[in-house]
Amino acid sequence: MNLSPAARGRLYLYATYLAALVLAAMPVPNWAEPFRPDWVGLVLIYWCIAVPGRVGVGTGWMLGLVQDVLYGSILGLHALGKAFVAFLAVRLHLKLRMFPRLQQAVAVLILLAVNQLLVLWIRGAIGQAPQTASYWTPSIVGMVVWPWLFAILRDVRRRGNIA
Repeated sequence: MNLSPAARGRLYLYATYLAALVLAAMPVPNWAEPFRPDWVGLVLIYWCIAVPGRVGVGTGWMLGLVQDVLYGSILGLHALGKAFVAFLAVRLHLKLRMFPRLQQAVAVLILLAVNQLLVLWIRGAIGQAPQTASYWTPSIVGMVVWPWLFAILRDVRRRGNIA
């Protein structure tokens, strides 16, 4: 099967989304659950920064809806957070590209925390707010993972010729 470069690029893009969703749904021991980064958020942020013309708010909304179905949460809970994070990442993509990796990691921490804050706000409004400070740990772990994930996804983007 001979795919056009555009189709191959879309396939690579969808494969990274699928990998992020699989990593988000993969079972881990109870002690490791707070240390699981927001894989979907990290992959979404990368693609919003790398190819803002192809990935944006709609993609964030759809990935968030898939996450809502995957987790069995209120429909739109994660979709709102992912759409807002995608909006911010696309809006700031030129600045974020210019940052060194460590500064990018701090910006990613802020974007992931904004996502979690929106989810926390909605959960608090319906009486399901988490009771521990470990709720914020995935954002910190996401910041630590960012430089490596950036390098991996940049390689995927180059191999897939995604522009």
